Amino acid sequence: MSSEGRSLNDPIRFALDGAMHEITGVAPTTTVLEYLRGELRRCGTKEGCAEGDCGACTVVLAEPAPDGGLTYRAVNSCIQFVPTLDGRALITVENLAAPDGTLHPVQQAMVDCHGSQCGFCTPGFVMSLFALWHADKHPSRNAVEEALAGNLCRCTGYRPILDAALAMGKGAAADRFDTDAATLRTLLGRLARDTGLSYAAGGTRFWSPHSKAELFTILAAHPDAAILAGGTDFGLWVTKQHRRFDKIVWLGRLAELQQVARDGDVLSIGGAASWTAALPHLAALHPDLDAYFKRFASVQIRNAGTVGGNVANASPIGDGPPVLLALGAAVVLEGAAGARTLDLADFFQAYRRTALRPGEIVAAIRVPPLPPGTRFAAYKLSKRFDQDISTLAAAFAVSIDDGRVAAAKLGFGGMAAIPQRAAAAEAALTGQPWSLATVQTAMAALDRDFRPLDDLRGSARYRMAAARNLLLRFWHESQGNVATRVTAHG
Repeated sequence: MSSEGRSLNDPIRFALDGAMHEITGVAPTTTVLEYLRGELRRCGTKEGCAEGDCGACTVVLAEPAPDGGLTYRAVNSCIQFVPTLDGRALITVENLAAPDGTLHPVQQAMVDCHGSQCGFCTPGFVMSLFALWHADKHPSRNAVEEALAGNLCRCTGYRPILDAALAMGKGAAADRFDTDAATLRTLLGRLARDTGLSYAAGGTRFWSPHSKAELFTILAAHPDAAILAGGTDFGLWVTKQHRRFDKIVWLGRLAELQQVARDGDVLSIGGAASWTAALPHLAALHPDLDAYFKRFASVQIRNAGTVGGNVANASPIGDGPPVLLALGAAVVLEGAAGARTLDLADFFQAYRRTALRPGEIVAAIRVPPLPPGTRFAAYKLSKRFDQDISTLAAAFAVSIDDGRVAAAKLGFGGMAAIPQRAAAAEAALTGQPWSLATVQTAMAALDRDFRPLDDLRGSARYRMAAARNLLLRFWHESQGNVATRVTAHG
């Protein structure tokens, strides 16, 4: 039976402290942070920003891995809703020490290296490092810095925290989570559902379908339901804008929408695939993309946020769409009536408005390979190197044939009300010699493409100057005129 046809009284069930924990009667838009602190009185998890920026609220979710083990993912509990815990294991800072008080190797390293000062941010750092420790007991400095990019500290200057991260592998080679992994997998197996979760409390109905058939049945009966993917923007609508939602459909348990695979030469990314799952595949398309996407939000956000959600959200300053536009991506839109495919450039229609019809979702993003002879680069301008919203994002793909531009795709974010390709600049390049004079003509043509945003992150004048200069830099780099290739700009 579909989740639409069943009772609305399914409890939310997840693993906590090695046992099944059930939630009923709690509003679906209650965040995990609120539930931990308010209901369970687990106050180790802190609220700093309530928008997924500071990392003080970091917890870890564990799920079965394809290799028979467990996958540990750090997430921001301040923007994670409690129904999204269903079927998972929740690990908080209170779980780490052994029953006899022996500290976890991560905690012991923080003590030994004096990694805590005021202590407010410390639990979040510990949980991010706990997830990293389970992925790599002896991480490199670069891996540590990437793992901690989503955790902010006002006191220590980070050096002792980094020291602790590099020292944590000197402790025990395994923890009790490793020892009890089989038991936890068995428990998670018992928590698995044959059909989706259907839950209601506090005046809000929440569905978590397990198949597209379930999903479209629900959307047909409730076309006004809000679609929740990763929640990294949706969560802020609740915590910052205080918006109320009567009906929510979460895509996070739809395995059909989480696949990332090759379809011939085309990379197909499921609409509910996380950025963490998609990034290795995207990075394989071009060396620039690995460096670019490491500046995309934080590990916690990438673990939760989805590629389809980033596209469907249609933010003019999202980091994903400019790159996907330059790569010539297409979107597969699907509803009960079937699927249709659009060029991504045709998907964005106006500020926060897309080509999605009622009852449709972004089912997949399809990314073709770069043609032979293509020069490609991706750039991000922001005030901070790590975890900052773009002032301007740009990606350029220019195919050269016998010294002339055969095709050009120039994707921009932060230059208009939507992520957009620069049609006039592309036309100025196409068919012309790949020369400085041609590029200068295309730079001038950007005036016909955009009336840039003018906000606190950057003036319209700055954005236009930066867009022109990035295109100029791209040309110089393609000529070998820049000694060191810089793919990500702070």
